[in-house]
Amino acid sequence: MPLALLALAIGAFGIGVTEFVIMGLLPEVSDSFGVSIPTAGYAVTGYALGVVIGAPFMTALGTKLTRKQMLLMLMGLFIAGNLVTALAPAFGVLLMGRVLASFTHGAFFGVGSVVAADLVAPNKRAGAIASMFMGLTLANVVGAPPGTLIGQHVGWRVTFFIVAALGVIGLLGVAKWVPARPEPAAAELRKEFGAFRNPQVWLAMAMTVLGFGGVFAAITYVTPMMTETAGFAESSVMWLLAVFGLGMVAGNMIGGRYADRHPMRLLYTSLIGLGTVLGLFTLTAHDKIAATFTLFLIGLFGFATVPPLQKRVMDHAAEAPTLASAANIAAFNLGNALAAYLGGLVISAGFGYTAPNVVGVGLVISALGVAAFSARLERRQQSGAPAAPSRVVQTGGPTAGTSDAAAAAGAEPAAKLPAGRPAAQSAADLTT
Repeated sequence: MPLALLALAIGAFGIGVTEFVIMGLLPEVSDSFGVSIPTAGYAVTGYALGVVIGAPFMTALGTKLTRKQMLLMLMGLFIAGNLVTALAPAFGVLLMGRVLASFTHGAFFGVGSVVAADLVAPNKRAGAIASMFMGLTLANVVGAPPGTLIGQHVGWRVTFFIVAALGVIGLLGVAKWVPARPEPAAAELRKEFGAFRNPQVWLAMAMTVLGFGGVFAAITYVTPMMTETAGFAESSVMWLLAVFGLGMVAGNMIGGRYADRHPMRLLYTSLIGLGTVLGLFTLTAHDKIAATFTLFLIGLFGFATVPPLQKRVMDHAAEAPTLASAANIAAFNLGNALAAYLGGLVISAGFGYTAPNVVGVGLVISALGVAAFSARLERRQQSGAPAAPSRVVQTGGPTAGTSDAAAAAGAEPAAKLPAGRPAAQSAADLTT
């Protein structure tokens, strides 16, 4: 792994820890400020909404910066947000710290995805994106659980001081290892927004909202599902979430390995697998062993969709991918919020704690429908457009100005692809 990718993964790890660890520390935060646990839960929902709003806002704000400068600024804000959280004298100040930290989340992964893709050969772009996201998946396995234990036994403020320290490490890594390039993070704001004129960008983000939303329909309510239905003790929830996190790690590795070769085939397989295991979860949630294995599979199939979805958005916004990439990270969090809301509705309606799994199945089926429509539209655009020459790929390695369409040609120095064709997809991809 290039050291620059390691620096991005460290930053992603810190962001993942601050996102997930608060869920296990709500009782401590509640006691500290004398608020109810539902009120303390605003620290979770406020973070998610901050990601949705902050991703496009921060990316647009940084259009005059280089990508490296943008990443450094974001890590600085991340450190500041977690320090404000750790030092908060009142609950309102804690919320401000959480929102400040969340504003860096989407933009970091959006800009970081573009940087990671530019660090490797064109046919390894999805693998590089997956390497950065590995930090996020590991946060749920080896970051949040010990962070929760520290917060419960030493103090929740100590946990957020540690998270801020992780941010410092990430910032130093970016400063030392991420190469500086003269191009701005987004050549011009108008060009970045112009990427959204491509309907395929919107369709890819719709797949993100619906597909990954299916995961969070189940995971948001996994604690009552595992304790009330499966019969686990509350103390077991932490390691159950670690099992889910291991599934995320495995899914991310699979997604990174195959998304460059067969993106649509991988996406279809992952979504079908996710919908199937979510449907089975309504049954397996009544057995401890089966429920544990199903949690692993939900993490695996769910996160296997992330590299191909993120890459697809970047491919279809190839001329100005930064804002679209960040917006897709916001789409993940929008899907999380939507799924959590719908899952809460069916539980409140009296359908039981396993009912959110059915909601997840519905969301995943919708994502499959969008994927099929997107692929059909893509084939129609390809068959109806005249051929156009691509630019020449330098064999010395990828650069920021390299055409993704040429990159998809692999070893060929130049290839002719249909006009209007999304970048970084070969003709074989359209049939997978």
